[in-house]
Parts: sequence; structure tokens; C-alpha cells
Amino acid sequence: MSEKNKTAQKTSSESATNTKKTGSQKKKKDKTVLRPSVEQLYKEELIFLHSIDKFTKPKNWFLSPHMLKIFVLGSSSKDKLSKKIEKKFYGNQNLVERAIVTLASDRGLLLIGEPGTGKSWLAELLAAGISQKSTLVVQGTAATTEDQIKYSWNIAAVIAKGQSLDTMIPSPIMTAMVKGNIGRFEELTRCTSDVQDSLISILSEKYIAIPELSESNVVYAQEGFNVIATANSRDKGVNELSSALKRRFNFVTIPIVTDQKTEKEIIEFRIQDLLEKKGLSKKIPASLLDILLETFKELRAVSLSSRSDSDRLESSLSTAEQIGILEDTLLQVAFFKEASPEEALAQSLIGGLTRRLPEDLTVMNKFWHSVIEKNKTVSKEWKEYYIEGQKTMKSFH
Repeated sequence: MSEKNKTAQKTSSESATNTKKTGSQKKKKDKTVLRPSVEQLYKEELIFLHSIDKFTKPKNWFLSPHMLKIFVLGSSSKDKLSKKIEKKFYGNQNLVERAIVTLASDRGLLLIGEPGTGKSWLAELLAAGISQKSTLVVQGTAATTEDQIKYSWNIAAVIAKGQSLDTMIPSPIMTAMVKGNIGRFEELTRCTSDVQDSLISILSEKYIAIPELSESNVVYAQEGFNVIATANSRDKGVNELSSALKRRFNFVTIPIVTDQKTEKEIIEFRIQDLLEKKGLSKKIPASLLDILLETFKELRAVSLSSRSDSDRLESSLSTAEQIGILEDTLLQVAFFKEASPEEALAQSLIGGLTRRLPEDLTVMNKFWHSVIEKNKTVSKEWKEYYIEGQKTMKSFH
């Protein structure tokens, strides 16, 4: 082997070793991230789908609509992929298709639903699949201003250099426009009407005017730009969208999951992921999950039959509520060995769902004696659950 080839081989080997180290270091570093973005979490899947994507795609989209649907809903045998793509959103296929088609059109996408139905998660998945960037987000609150949607100024830089594009601070929405990405707007109806309406020109004209500048005073959206907004259906009437803004959005309603089989799959998928991040066993006691699902099923039935708000719990009783309660339960069992899983579940459920005092406590107490008490003879687990629930409610007094 020539000296030149030996040098090249050595360089190549060192490069590979350095790459391996860098990758290892990056992986180690990523483990410290509390919540990676979707594009980080499913980077391998996104790259794989992009590499085999032969379908028509809108300009500046990373994945075609066809591959984006597979990324969100998972692959099946009919897709004939060499790598299995896991299901990430447990929703209706038509709902997901309509959301994707909307984002390829001139209209924005507004996802509406009860708390915990997965609106934000679906928005993140879609943004990551289209733009490889799901973090260009404006969080809507009563304190959100128009500046946070359009742009603001670096005051120190303005004093030193004057107003220019260099001293301007673009909002996440403006950044999405410039890069041809998807911008996200969380809880749109929490914002005041005048702030909401600042989106009208962005969605219709596709540009933002900057009157403070005499030159280069218009920022135009590049192809691929669109907005995904979410709205909580329980906030209806808080800050209603204007008719003009409604016309700029296609509305997609995400229903609460009521099918127990689907709900069970969602809970297991999310809990296993959460426990894995904490380095804990991913095994969920089957009886524990059955008790939780049955309790929520009965609570929802009571809520539907109630005639007034005072006769039902304030909680939306969503799948997300169940995930939070079960995670707390399993963490308590893992960290503190005194309580059984059923006892910990009763504590977490009553503590998590009893928010208004004394209203929610009254509703829960009535439910416990009329519904849960009937099941205490079913098994030892149900009995422990029933007894601990009684103790927990007494501790509120």
C-alpha cells in the first residue's frame, strides 16, 4: 500500500472514529433533554421516509402528503416498507388526511377539541413532517401581544445602530414565513380579538409590513409556509374568532377517544415512553390499567347524564388525564414502596380530579359510593382501590 493511500486510510479511520464519538456524545447529550422535539425524537423515521419518497409533494415540503400520513398514523403491511413506522396519533384517518390537505392549500389549519385530545401533538407531528421544524410556536394567552405574532425590536441594538432588519427580532411566525416552514399558534382563542386579527393579513396576503423601515419594509412568505392553530372547545365564548379570521382557516375537530381499545393503546404507548425516559420498568399491571379505564368510562357516563355543572367534575376526563394519573401512580409505586399500585391509583385519581372544593369532592364521593363500591367484590385489587379512595377523600376534610 502506498504512503498516500495509508494516509488517506488513516484519515478516513480517524474521521469515522470522530464521527462515532460525536454521535455518541450527541446521543448522551440528548438524553439530558427533558422533552425532545418531534423532529429529534423521530429523526431516523423522517430521514428514511424522505429517502424513499417518490410521491408528489408541495414545494418546500420535506415529506409528501402520502408519506406524511404514514409518519403520523404509522405504516401497515400494504405500504411495503423495509422499516416499520410506528403509529403516533390514534385518530381517524380522514381527519388526518383533511388536515394535511389543508396545509397544502392557502388556508390555515385550526385544530379544535377538548383538552387532552392531542391537538398540539398532531400539530407538532405535521410541522415536523413538513418542515423538519415543529418549534416555531406562539403560545396564546390573555397577555399575548401583536409583537409576539409579528416582530419586535432589540432596543439596545436600535439605540446603537438604528432600526433595520438586523436589529429586528422576528416572531416564530415571521421566521416560518421567511423559511417557508409551518408556524404554530397554540390556544388561539385565549388571545384577545385584536391580537387574533393580526393573523388575518398573514394568512391572506402572506406578508408582514414593517412601517418603521423605509426600505425592505415588507417580509414575504416563502412557498411551504402555513399556520397550524389550536383552540380549546371549552374556551368557546372566551374570545370568539372574527368572521374574517374564520374564513382564513379550515376547521378540523378532534373528538375525545371513547373506544376503550384505542384508548388503552394510546395510554400504553405514552406511558411506556415516559417511563423509559425515567429509566423505569415499562411494564404496566394489566389490572391497574383496567381499573383506570373502567373508572373513567363510568365517570364520563355520570358526566353526560348530569344536568348541571355542579353535578359533574371540572376535569375534561380526557385520555391525557388518564396518562397523567397513571404516570403519577407508577412513579409513586417505584419511588415509595409502601402503597400497592391500586392504592396509589386511588390517591392519584382523586387527588388529580378533585380540583374544585367542595364541588368536585361531593361529586367524587357520590360516584365512589354508587359505582366503585359495587366493584369492590370483583377482585382484591378493586377492594384495595375502593378502600384507599375512601381514605383519600376523608383526608380532604
